[in-house]
Amino acid sequence: MALWKPDPSFYPSAKMAMQAPPERHAYVAALNPDGGEKPDAICVVDLDPDSATYSQVVGELELPYVGDELHHFGWNACSSALCPFAPHPHLERRYLVVPGLRSSRIYIIDTKPDPRQPHIVKTLEPEEVIGKSGYSRPHTVHCGPDAIYISAMGSAKGDEGPGGIFMLDHFSFSVVGPWELHRGDQELAYDFWWHLAEDVLISSEWGKPSQFENGLVPEDLLANKYGHRIHFWDLRKRRLAQSIDIGAEHQMLLELRPAHDPTKDYGFAGVVISTEDLSASVWTWYREGGEWKMKKTISIPAVPADEEPLPEALKPFKAVPPLVSDIDLSLDDRFLYVSCWGTGELHQYDVSDPFNPRLTGKVEIGGIVARKGHPKADRQLLGAPQMVEISRDGRRVYFTNSLYSTWDDQFYPDKMTGWMVKVNVDPSGGMELDPDFFIDFGKTRVHQVRLEGGDASTDSYCFPS
Repeated sequence: MALWKPDPSFYPSAKMAMQAPPERHAYVAALNPDGGEKPDAICVVDLDPDSATYSQVVGELELPYVGDELHHFGWNACSSALCPFAPHPHLERRYLVVPGLRSSRIYIIDTKPDPRQPHIVKTLEPEEVIGKSGYSRPHTVHCGPDAIYISAMGSAKGDEGPGGIFMLDHFSFSVVGPWELHRGDQELAYDFWWHLAEDVLISSEWGKPSQFENGLVPEDLLANKYGHRIHFWDLRKRRLAQSIDIGAEHQMLLELRPAHDPTKDYGFAGVVISTEDLSASVWTWYREGGEWKMKKTISIPAVPADEEPLPEALKPFKAVPPLVSDIDLSLDDRFLYVSCWGTGELHQYDVSDPFNPRLTGKVEIGGIVARKGHPKADRQLLGAPQMVEISRDGRRVYFTNSLYSTWDDQFYPDKMTGWMVKVNVDPSGGMELDPDFFIDFGKTRVHQVRLEGGDASTDSYCFPS
């Protein structure tokens, strides 16, 4: 829907967005892998501490089909609409674009007029998505200045590549078509984001659908067949400009978080595991002499463990790998949060110097062996910090515990249940679990969180902070 003046949740700069009102609601992707005929859902969580229903699920939109496997999703529009070259500055942040990673179906969900009662206004069936885009298994959604961009893990041929990116029209939500014009040798896909002011898009690699849909394939991992490259594209010309291979042992180069300030041309990429020592890592990309480069700036070692409590895939190694599955960067580009889904830790790093991150905080909950509880759930918890979302002012961090249904069952075979928690952040560094915020979703597992009004992994800004 077009407005006569810009949406009040849009901000020219990240610094201005940090002054936005606190979030009141979160939208949470909920999946039911063991639910029989129970479909996935989008849940609404009350985040207003003055509300009588604070930290409770206050709304739920059950989807019409079973087996979508909700994963990542995003807003239809955001602050990128204020970029000088944006053709649609009067868009409204109103609709959630929600792909089913397994089904290749996409739901357009209206969050107004009542944010607690979201409802579906359009469904793009798999035939339309695959037929018009040339891709399947839609994943990351970003609200661009000219269209809605969505990455996809597979091609229209199913398991065969390449995966890539396609676009939706901002107004009709129709599939416009594939984004790339010249992709070079890029084959695998996963996350993407951009330096909008520099006309640069960055993309990462996970694997082909056959390498994740039925669980991690240990043979492929040990053979270093998962993704380990990062790609830099000319955003305007839609052409691959440069790829960097960080080494085949660095398997699954996933989440990408560019600096929010458009004057900074660096960002961070999380790597799940090294096949040399089971460590995880975070890399900093930067430009030097006109070329993009990558440097490992955070390394998190595996933790030795007895064989008995480990899942089958890890018993031979007698260790718990950190399994960095998500990272997120605060809007002031100061704190990077790193989820260690294996060991059950959320790390906070001060990345004011992006080449020398400094660990400033850590919380522990869940974990493959540790299974640490929460003050409000004093019992062993399965799963661990996974999808992270940061409030715009950087004072609150929310995270959930499910990665992907078949991977959950591999690494947490005792049947994980879903939960969501909150972390309170010290502005000068450090954090602690909020003892009063623990949401138990029962058998329903929960993945990505989106905050009403915007968050730290949605909006892109074209004006300096």
